[in-house]
Amino acid sequence: GEEAAAAMETDARGAAVLGGLAEVVERVLGFLPTKALLRAACVCRLWRECARRTLRARQRLAWVSALEAGAGESHALVRALAHELEKVHVLPQTVLYIADAETFSGHEECHEQKKARKRNSKETAIELEKLLPKRCQVLGLVTPGIVVTPMGSSSNRPQEIEEGEAGFALLFPKIDGVKIQTFHFFKDLKNRVFDENKFSEAGLKNNPDLRVVLLFGYNSWKSGATRFLHQIVNPLNEKSIILAGGQVESFTSLISEHTSAQPSDACGVVGLAFSGPQIQSATVLLDQDVADERTAEAAMQRLKAANIPERNTVGFMFACVGRGYRHYKTKRNMEADAFRKFFPNVPLFGFFGHGEIGCDRIVTGNFVLRECNDIKEDLLHGYTTVMTLIHLGSTK
Repeated sequence: GEEAAAAMETDARGAAVLGGLAEVVERVLGFLPTKALLRAACVCRLWRECARRTLRARQRLAWVSALEAGAGESHALVRALAHELEKVHVLPQTVLYIADAETFSGHEECHEQKKARKRNSKETAIELEKLLPKRCQVLGLVTPGIVVTPMGSSSNRPQEIEEGEAGFALLFPKIDGVKIQTFHFFKDLKNRVFDENKFSEAGLKNNPDLRVVLLFGYNSWKSGATRFLHQIVNPLNEKSIILAGGQVESFTSLISEHTSAQPSDACGVVGLAFSGPQIQSATVLLDQDVADERTAEAAMQRLKAANIPERNTVGFMFACVGRGYRHYKTKRNMEADAFRKFFPNVPLFGFFGHGEIGCDRIVTGNFVLRECNDIKEDLLHGYTTVMTLIHLGSTK
């Protein structure tokens, strides 16, 4: 009997040590970036369990920014991702990346040199996707200009980059209570009527938890493109949903479970749908009359009044190429600076594009604080800026 008791005691001690060890292992693993953590998970069962718990707890959005163009073979965003993904602390489940059209698609040939460095946007997109986890959904857009917050801190000053090489990738981990879905609708030349079932598949219909839809139209210069965009936007124009976005140059990536082949010259709409009861969001529209610091800050004041929590929140700015420093009489970075003044710790991302989608609206929980007005307002604009906050729930 004594031997059995001694053995049990040893077992108990072993369990206690292992239990204590799990705590220690978890603390140590907590310092590791995701890629190193996934390697550590291969060591043994205990480490695997600890790594899994550590990863699951990491629910904050991360991002990679590219704002300084070095002369490189590949695009600055590809180089930044290759370098930074080693250090990132989340496991991306959804990635939204946006890069500048000029250098991403390689229009930057110089006429003096015959051997112009031509970059093909498809190749660049593939290079970029290769760096990301296999099972993650990716939406990649190319736009005339970029709005980006430099890496390192949420309170870094966001930059409006209207020309030159730039880009960013937003890395969304799996967040409890939040579902992010990518979608793509393109104009079917045979069918004039849009198939509403596609809405349900994308989580845009019969989904009481839908809170925010970011929408991007591409090939907007095609005939019928505006009408098609209206077909998508109008059914979504509901009081309980925030809609924001704009017209982009093109889209380069859309990896999701089911991508259907689309005619290369079609026009269409791609985007992200955010669902979840804990999501809160607000958006304001700066129309063309907003042309100085004071009126821009008044718009930010309206956004601030929505009282959206600022922890675990991301800001989006979708502006017209006609705005920026030309619109503000040579004053650069005006709107991004106005945003930073009222939201010192919310990172801001977005673009300068060919048209904007949005209005003034606030959605928190299940009630709407204020609508613009009772009539269904037009959501498509030009020469405006749309500023949007998306709060992804409170994280530990």
